[in-house]
Amino acid sequence: MAKTATKSAEKEAKPAVATKQPTKAESAVAAKLVALYRLQHVDSMVDKIRTQRGELPLEVQDLEDEVAGLETRMNKLADDLKAAETAVSDKQNFIKDAKANIKKYEAQQSKVRNNREYDSLSKEIEFQNLEIQLAEKRIKEGKFASESKSAAVEESKQLFKDRKKDLDLKKKELDDIIAETEKEEKELAKKSSAAAGEVEERLLTAYRRIRGNARNGLAVVHMERGSCGGCFNAIPPQRQLDIASHKKIIVCEHCGRILVDDSVVNEVVGG
Repeated sequence: MAKTATKSAEKEAKPAVATKQPTKAESAVAAKLVALYRLQHVDSMVDKIRTQRGELPLEVQDLEDEVAGLETRMNKLADDLKAAETAVSDKQNFIKDAKANIKKYEAQQSKVRNNREYDSLSKEIEFQNLEIQLAEKRIKEGKFASESKSAAVEESKQLFKDRKKDLDLKKKELDDIIAETEKEEKELAKKSSAAAGEVEERLLTAYRRIRGNARNGLAVVHMERGSCGGCFNAIPPQRQLDIASHKKIIVCEHCGRILVDDSVVNEVVGG
């Protein structure tokens, strides 16, 4: 009986097996993963703010380009209209001068002394009348062109006015959104710079490359139910163990994103 009690006491006195502590290398990799995920977390919040703006910046840019093009076209049409009106005016003045010349030649005909001079003046009068007919034809064409260009100018002005109004409304809408989020975005930009400063240059370059190629801006994702949080493809069990062990940085074999486990996420989000 005493022997049994002694064994029991020895069993109770036996020290518990110590939990395996991470190695120095594992801690270093874990720290890198935490720094990367912290940077991703901040950048994702910036992306969320920018998503609120939707397509507005692009819409504003497109409208600005369209308004600039309409203004150029409107100014060109106005110049063309002015040139057409000037051409009509010049022809009208030419006709006045031609008629004055005809009167002068007719007056001279009454004073000529021979048929040769009379025929010469008659030819000048005939030539001036032909010039008048041609000028009247050009005036008719010019007036038609002026009317067409005038209509085009008015149409262009109205279209410019409408698009300018649309642009002003879109700009105001965008400015209102920016005003609401500007302070927060600036703060997050500072946090992003600070977080980037904690990531070594080689990893930062890789992070930015992956992020630039990812449609949703996610370069670092955590496992969700054994799948990649970026492309949602299943991760093999052994690879899951490698991710959780923090022995090295693991990327998804399908989408190339950097993978982290819940402990890294909890340290960033919880901290």
